Amino acid sequence: MTTNDEGAGNGAPLADPLEDLLDVLDLRAVGSTRISVDAFEGADGAADFAELGASEADVFVGRSQPQPHGRAFGGQVLAQSIIAAGRTVTAATEARGGPPRQIHSLHGYFLRPGDSSHPIRFAVERLRDGRSFSARRVHAIQHGKVILSMITSFQEPADGIEHQDPMPAAPEPETLPTAAEALKGVDHPVADFTATRRAADIRHVEGPIYLRPGRQPAARQSVWMKALRPMPDDPLLHAAVLAYCSDYTLLEPVLRRHGLAWGDPRLRPASLDHAMWFHRPGRADEWILYTEDSPSASGGRGLGVGRMFAADGTLIATVAQEGMVRLKERA
Repeated sequence: MTTNDEGAGNGAPLADPLEDLLDVLDLRAVGSTRISVDAFEGADGAADFAELGASEADVFVGRSQPQPHGRAFGGQVLAQSIIAAGRTVTAATEARGGPPRQIHSLHGYFLRPGDSSHPIRFAVERLRDGRSFSARRVHAIQHGKVILSMITSFQEPADGIEHQDPMPAAPEPETLPTAAEALKGVDHPVADFTATRRAADIRHVEGPIYLRPGRQPAARQSVWMKALRPMPDDPLLHAAVLAYCSDYTLLEPVLRRHGLAWGDPRLRPASLDHAMWFHRPGRADEWILYTEDSPSASGGRGLGVGRMFAADGTLIATVAQEGMVRLKERA
């Protein structure tokens, strides 16, 4: 894997967006720490916390990708958390001589905005390694505070009942404009970043809403997406990149429904939580149809639900995210 002169997780961004993302996900192990629950000592039921209080957390560190607005991209923190958790699962299964366990679900809360100019530490608690499942809790920490808390589960390969919804019809991705084509001629740092610094090729079926609202106020859309070039054959890495990409567009059905675009100066969006279920293996470097809709918006929050289909129609993953979607009146 290509890294910068200061080593994985510590240096400046690489010129190539995909290589930069792979470098960001190449976390460095920096030891372990004890997760403390001293605040519960002497309280009623404090014994219930004894197991948690004795737990050790594996610690990893990775750098952030600089962003035009200065806030760490939520998909980046999700992806790095998956890598950190997966490293400990791999270590545990290899120690026992068992078959590899792949991620099948994650549930995370964004607690604070991250700083895209500083590295992030990831503390991973090994909650349980059962006969076929492994559970992990990951805290992403920056400047001494938790910015994301996530629980994730991994499973050994297993047989069982199977069914899935069919993939909806969509035009071929090559017939749709790229982000660079959609933003050609726009002189703005965010537009330039979107067009040139994303590690994935993302193409909107209904047309993008970067600068102006969609033609119809429908709370649904589809996008084709894939990594810019082939990636290493590592299932954990592909799952992490799918989670990374899942955060790019999942709130857009909320914006479409209300005639909004990302360029609206009144818009104040922020991800609040994120859940993802990995149903079947999938590659992030092959075309994925990401179908998204928003069943509800209320209280300044909007819910986005998405499904990822491989080009052959295989349902790979389901995603859900609630985000803050506020409109600030202009002064």
